[in-house]
Amino acid sequence: MKLCMIGTGYVGLVSGTCFSDLGNKVYCVDNDLVKIKNLNKGIIPIYEPGLSELIKRNFKAGRLIFTSDLSKAIKSSDIIFICVGTPTKKASQSVDLRYVFNAVSQISKKTNNKKIIVTKSTVPVGTGDQIEKILKKKRNKNFEVISNPEFLREGEAIRDFRFPDRIVVGSNKQKVFNIMKKLYQPLILKGAKFFTTSRRGAELIKYASNAFLATKITFINELANLCEKLGINVEEISLGMGSDSRIGGRFLRAGPAYGGSCFPKDTKGLVVTAKKLNINLSIVKSVIKSNHNRKILLAKRVEKILGKKLKNKKISVLGVTFKPNTDDMRDSSSLVMIPYLLKKGALVSYYDPSGKKKFFDKFKNIKYYNDIKKVCKNSDLVILHTEWDEFKSLDFKKLIKNKKFKIFDLRNLYNQKEMIQKKIKYYSVGRPNIN
Repeated sequence: MKLCMIGTGYVGLVSGTCFSDLGNKVYCVDNDLVKIKNLNKGIIPIYEPGLSELIKRNFKAGRLIFTSDLSKAIKSSDIIFICVGTPTKKASQSVDLRYVFNAVSQISKKTNNKKIIVTKSTVPVGTGDQIEKILKKKRNKNFEVISNPEFLREGEAIRDFRFPDRIVVGSNKQKVFNIMKKLYQPLILKGAKFFTTSRRGAELIKYASNAFLATKITFINELANLCEKLGINVEEISLGMGSDSRIGGRFLRAGPAYGGSCFPKDTKGLVVTAKKLNINLSIVKSVIKSNHNRKILLAKRVEKILGKKLKNKKISVLGVTFKPNTDDMRDSSSLVMIPYLLKKGALVSYYDPSGKKKFFDKFKNIKYYNDIKKVCKNSDLVILHTEWDEFKSLDFKKLIKNKKFKIFDLRNLYNQKEMIQKKIKYYSVGRPNIN
């Protein structure tokens, strides 16, 4: 099939590349001329394991085309995917749909031929209805508007596309289901469930899924606070709970607050949607509040570990992205924790495998190192913030010259007994204090 992906951000680039790898001809369109130029040179704008190799292979084969010519891409395609950003409005916490509607307007201007328009971006319930109204006003009746939400995890997106738990398609026409089923047939043959529902149903499934996962993370984080007071290991609680098939073990790992491009935005978007209909999603509201408080709580705990005096204390942070195997900083706990420590007078250094982050350039007394040895060398405290693989087996005694150093492990990467044996002052999350 011939596909058009409008937007070469995370969703559009990953999905478009993976679709081309299934044998489809894919036009990835963006109005950012620099990005398109770089993509044609093989320069990838995001950090995602395996993506670069996949792009190069399909680009070379002529199945993957990067262009700013939207008109040509639309006219040459059977299915048009809208993969633009849907950020949160700062003032109202509602979803900003201007990029979606702009894409729809452009589509209507470029062609009158029969097309399937797919919202791949995460959009509030009823967005498909709004898109249809826009098209009808422009007297374009040859379009089928459907919802096909993505469920790609950053850092594992290629695998998630190739081996999805389910493929959700929302429409009211069997003919459209048949076309989409044909598109996804290679994945269905490998075991993916092809789930059909109404367009609004598909839109809500995405929001509901993310809100529920955010709730699981928040729940175990709150339980971790209780475990610390009771002297219980939260990991044992997670295992015991997760062994129940009704609950499941995934997303029951205590750590920092959830972040990224999905959970924070989608929980807020769901609450706003419900509010418009006079529905109070009290659980989701509590999740949002608790997650915010988590960021502050962990930052304040650093003060307790260092004796409430952070001035001139040398603190090293390992990993600042919201999760490993991505360069995504959106809503990462580090965006709250590090400024808090700096405000208290700490001297902060950090290292992240995905590189230096512009966000921290505006602050004083913070320095980026591209080497773990350099960042840890003279530390009073090392904070393990993101569980990149290279952080899982460090010899802190060799890395750190300061003999009185401490470790604050936000991901519980290390065994407490081993830390005791090595006589390291070690603090973790949701586990008994060993110091």
